[in-house]
Amino acid sequence: MSSAHSTSQSTSTTTTTGPNEAPPPARSRRSSARDLAQIAVFAALIAALGLPGALSIGGTAVPITFQTLGVMLAGAILGARKGTLSVLLLIVLVAAGLPLLSGGRGGLGVFIGPSVGYLIGWLLGAAVIGWATARLLPRYPIAPALAWTALGGIVAIYLVGVPVFAAITGTPLGVAIAGSAFFLPGDVLKVVVTVLVAKGVHRAWPGLIEPKSWPWASRSSAAAAPTAGSTPSDSSPSTEPADTTTSDRSA
Repeated sequence: MSSAHSTSQSTSTTTTTGPNEAPPPARSRRSSARDLAQIAVFAALIAALGLPGALSIGGTAVPITFQTLGVMLAGAILGARKGTLSVLLLIVLVAAGLPLLSGGRGGLGVFIGPSVGYLIGWLLGAAVIGWATARLLPRYPIAPALAWTALGGIVAIYLVGVPVFAAITGTPLGVAIAGSAFFLPGDVLKVVVTVLVAKGVHRAWPGLIEPKSWPWASRSSAAAAPTAGSTPSDSSPSTEPADTTTSDRSA
């Protein structure tokens, strides 16, 4: 009777403590707070990189700033989701009227100006760089990182910014593309700085971005699985000639 009573007590204790799910929500709250802090910090970094001002070269209406460097760093250090959210937070604050863009620009008037396409392109650039960085980790090789950062930080941003600039200003698209060449030397330098900084950061804090596999790598591994599974069935018919040879020798 005493053993049965103690068993029932232990069972009741297990059932009462089992549903206690306090630690996981606490971890998720800490993770959410950390993510929000990182997003806010990089939004502030992008804004701070606009403090030196803007430089206009060649008469273009789109200024050259350091803020694109912050966009690249956000994607390369925080990843696609948090990097894009940090850029989105900055854009929302600019729309609210805060003068966070280079030259103290802010307010809704920015979104009808010729540089609005580049602001939208920042979102795409951070997403592309973050997506690729997650798949380059944990090794983060320099050459592929340079290529993918250039694809996101230059090509993706220009892909949105140049056509919108041409549409707003009435400039022929070919002329607008040729005019964007003024940005290339500075943007290439920003790509190099981003990759060098990101490599050092991911080496010191390896958990900032969860490494992921390339989509085509997962498809190739899935295609290889049936081949590996079919090996036993393929080898089973080969035993039949061996059995026939043995029976002939015994005869």
